[in-house]
Amino acid sequence: MLLPSGAIIDLYNLWEVGFVSKKLFKKRHLSVYSNLVQSRRAKKDAEARHHAQYLASLPKNPIKRFLYRLHPKRLAKFVFSKRGFKKILKITGIFLLLGAIGIGGLFAYYSKDLDAIKPGELAKRVQSTVTTYLDRNGKILWEDKGTGNYQLVVDDNGLSKYLKDATVAIEDKNFYTEGGISISGTMRAITNNIFGGSTQGGSTLTQQLVKQIFFADEAQERGLAGIPRKVKEMILAIEVERMYNKTQILDLYLNESPYGGRRNGAESAAQTYFGVHAKDLTLAQASLLAAIPQNPAVYNPYNIDGHEMLINRQHVVLDNMAEQGYITKAQAEEAKKYPIIDHLVPESTQYAGIKAPHFVQMVKAELETDLGKATVGQGGLTVTTTLDLDIQAKLEEAMNDMFSSYVPAWAGFSNGAATVEDTKTGQIVAMMGSRDFNQAGYGQDNAAIAYIQPGSTVKPFVYSELFQKKADGLANYGSGSIFKDENIDSLYGAKLYNADHTFKGPMTVRSALATSRNIPAVEAMYISGVSKTLDTIHKLGAVSYCTQGSETQVGLAAAIGGCGLKQIDLVSAYSTLARLGAYVPQATILEVKNTSNEVLKKWTATAPVQIIDQQSAYIIADILHDDVARAPLDGRHAKGMEIPNVPTSTKTGTSDKGGNAKDIWMASYSPVLTMAAWLGNSDATILKNGTSSIPGSIIAKVMSYAHLDIYAKQGLWKSGDWYDKPAGIQTVNGELYPSWWNKDQGQTKVTMIFDKVSKKKATDFTPDAAKISLEVSKYVDPITKKDAFVAPDGYDASADDDVHKATDVAPSISVGWSAGKKPNTYTIKVSVTPGTFSTSSVEIKIGGEVATTLDANSSDEYDYDITLTSSDTSQKSISATVTDSGYYMATGTSSSNLPVYSH
Repeated sequence: MLLPSGAIIDLYNLWEVGFVSKKLFKKRHLSVYSNLVQSRRAKKDAEARHHAQYLASLPKNPIKRFLYRLHPKRLAKFVFSKRGFKKILKITGIFLLLGAIGIGGLFAYYSKDLDAIKPGELAKRVQSTVTTYLDRNGKILWEDKGTGNYQLVVDDNGLSKYLKDATVAIEDKNFYTEGGISISGTMRAITNNIFGGSTQGGSTLTQQLVKQIFFADEAQERGLAGIPRKVKEMILAIEVERMYNKTQILDLYLNESPYGGRRNGAESAAQTYFGVHAKDLTLAQASLLAAIPQNPAVYNPYNIDGHEMLINRQHVVLDNMAEQGYITKAQAEEAKKYPIIDHLVPESTQYAGIKAPHFVQMVKAELETDLGKATVGQGGLTVTTTLDLDIQAKLEEAMNDMFSSYVPAWAGFSNGAATVEDTKTGQIVAMMGSRDFNQAGYGQDNAAIAYIQPGSTVKPFVYSELFQKKADGLANYGSGSIFKDENIDSLYGAKLYNADHTFKGPMTVRSALATSRNIPAVEAMYISGVSKTLDTIHKLGAVSYCTQGSETQVGLAAAIGGCGLKQIDLVSAYSTLARLGAYVPQATILEVKNTSNEVLKKWTATAPVQIIDQQSAYIIADILHDDVARAPLDGRHAKGMEIPNVPTSTKTGTSDKGGNAKDIWMASYSPVLTMAAWLGNSDATILKNGTSSIPGSIIAKVMSYAHLDIYAKQGLWKSGDWYDKPAGIQTVNGELYPSWWNKDQGQTKVTMIFDKVSKKKATDFTPDAAKISLEVSKYVDPITKKDAFVAPDGYDASADDDVHKATDVAPSISVGWSAGKKPNTYTIKVSVTPGTFSTSSVEIKIGGEVATTLDANSSDEYDYDITLTSSDTSQKSISATVTDSGYYMATGTSSSNLPVYSH
């Protein structure tokens, strides 16, 4: 007999007070629970039978069974069944348990890092920001510590409310409500990074603070590699939120964040860019600063190229502030109208006392790339550079002398830049990026790393590839190889001129390079191939040449400087030529140490890589050293081209704009030093008088001083040092050829008849007197593959005499004589009638012997007086021959002879 549960409880109570016997209660209690157990067992058996019947109904094949179960209806039925619900709860519970254990373990593991996150420790670290830059001899170039008293870490009262609100509005609008992490933002970023979307951060402001303090060196890791760092950020961010309030966290963030300037922290940025404290920032100023930390390199207010992007982001900051209620829409619009960029403190004031400022800034940028912006921004480094301050001072003196003279105004240029490199090591020892770092407008711009067309200074690289050994069956070349300076517009694809707008005809490579002819240089690149030549130019060190935009498709124009190129790269490539074709990387830093005296970076010599054969490089050096060969262009002993007691190889260059000179260059090198100088205008304005020899005074002063006063005294060079001729070089008729050149594929000598007047080949109409026989060189034109000839003394073996014609009329002449007033005196009279050409001379013969030759006169009437002597005992004939400017001749004879001497 079964009793209701309520009755059982009543019986139990009665038993407790003694009204029901214990025996009766025990019997009935066991009976009730026995029935409950049996009921539960029966229920389980029924469920098991039901499940067995369900399994028996499934397909026997495992794959079919799996797919059968995945049918949407069956799957939904299971999920919403009691059995499915229980299973889901079990799995969820297991994952939650494992997650809790994992998170707890991670918290325990990384909790040791939390002790460092304290305002006092952080302030102490941020203040260690002075980085010292030294020249190679330990002389101070710059102490990067700013001007005035910088308090980089300020308390909450030292930070503008505008800056706090602007930062929260743009960086983390949920900052005041979230607990340190954004689950949705993090999951979105992780998913996007893993599965190939655009890289996203998903970090809260607190996470960014953690990253700046602990993971600055790992911040560049993206994708899967960045997940461990992101997990650490999240864990530490949660702990930071637990340890500090929102005000403290925001203050720490603003004191630590990079603002693109010379310091981290809002106080430093406020003083650097606006000359005010962070607590006094206006809305326009604060919104601009808040825009920077996302990408401080791009949004740096001193980065001219990034101004448009910076202002666009500042406007986003202001819009966000208005939308989130920090300011009104009217305030946002008013701040947008304020010309904030125009009110920046000039950057030059940030570098008071700095030496070689363009070089130091370039070194700092290199360190930011190599060591990371955070490491450099923290400061405390000692940077020993490759610069020689003495050579730098001489360079600055030479540049100042140039711009203190009349030349810039006469020539029409306003700026200049120069770089000097140690040839053997590739180390830059001096550099100026502009005429004066403090020059208004463009003084801070570094023209040494700007893309400027180098003009003809690239031609030595083109010919160095030409001199390389060619494939079997192809011709090889040397300094005496002949190229034809002629119209090649069809080959070039456009109008191509030489600087003097003339064509010189066949000429040697030596003459073509030394006098900087454009057409032969283009022909040389055509022979070697544009792609192959550019590859060689890049490998020599001019890595930036023809790499920007449409310049990658420039074609044969690359042979004559038709692309932009950084000056430091031009110097690097010339330095490779100066090492006889061996490349070593350019260097600016010798050593970097931190405050713990640990070496973070150190220069070590690398094995040179031979880019072009030593023989090719030597031939180039010989041509560029040949003062006679370049004389037709620059004259003998031109300044900078020839330096007393310092042998160098030198090349000039001029780029043009619309046919007018725009940039003028000179590059010079020796076995120990390489230098290039540029003069022009920062806005690419054309010059009034563009002569490529103008930089010679800068080159001469610096190269002379560096060799004679620095390198000679240090035992690195002695007067007269020059290259040893590489083994294999052939000398033929005074010209140099590499060992792989075969004289049988070179020139042969033949004799040709020319016209003296036109200096072209004689024709049937050329008078005999105008003909001259000359020995000429016969060669195969490398472009047309036809026979061509080179004649000496300006004669043109490619054209025929076009002065003399079949219709020419020769002169005529008549001769007579008359007696003088005195005995035995006579006057010979000659009358000339000119033909096609004017009279040149009249030759008079007496008795068959030349008595005189008279120059032409305007009347063409000629008298010649003669007095007979006692020896004139026989009559003598009189004749005269006229020669005109076309070498036509005519002879006339007197009808009567002169009488004998009369006693």
